[in-house]
Amino acid sequence: MNNMNIWQQLVEQTQLRWGEVLEATFVHIQLVFFSMIIATILAVTLGIVATRVPWLKNIILGGTGVLQTIPSLALLGFMIPIFGIGVYTAIAALFLYSLLPIMRNTYTGIKDVDQATIEAARGLGMTNMQILFKVELPLAIPVIMAGIRTAAVINVGNATLAAFIGAGGLGDFIFLGITRGIDGLILLGAIPATLLAIVIETFFSAVERWTTPKGLRK
Repeated sequence: MNNMNIWQQLVEQTQLRWGEVLEATFVHIQLVFFSMIIATILAVTLGIVATRVPWLKNIILGGTGVLQTIPSLALLGFMIPIFGIGVYTAIAALFLYSLLPIMRNTYTGIKDVDQATIEAARGLGMTNMQILFKVELPLAIPVIMAGIRTAAVINVGNATLAAFIGAGGLGDFIFLGITRGIDGLILLGAIPATLLAIVIETFFSAVERWTTPKGLRK
């Protein structure tokens, strides 16, 4: 099939399914959003714990690293007996895939804070908790945001696989296009997913830059 026919199919499918595309995009965003919220809270917490309890570092980072090696569809398969078919399984899998980038960057961001700055804070009489929340985390936020950005962009792509377990999203069009042999239908899911990833990448890049102290901006 030539390229002209593919784009004609895309136009036809868009006209027929425009409402469905908007609905699927909203579902896709929800899958990414909820998984990222849960992952960010837990991953930042575990990253902080890893900086405070050194012997837990390898356990925490190693355990989440193992999750990254599991293929996406296989991880969905592991989640199905626990959460069943549908949205909860997709969110759980996306949550697990989000942990490592955020946790690793939280750990790295805090550990990279200049020790002289920390000692100066102690000299001012700050407690460990005050140093964490008033010195270390504010300075580590740009690095943490980079981890969140990476996890969010990866999740936009992984969320397309939610279609295989009936969780909806833009992957529905890709899966339907493959099964029916309609290339335009595949693009109807692939193009919005790509644009969504670009929007999220741009948004978090801006937030990352905004949270970086002016003197450290490139």
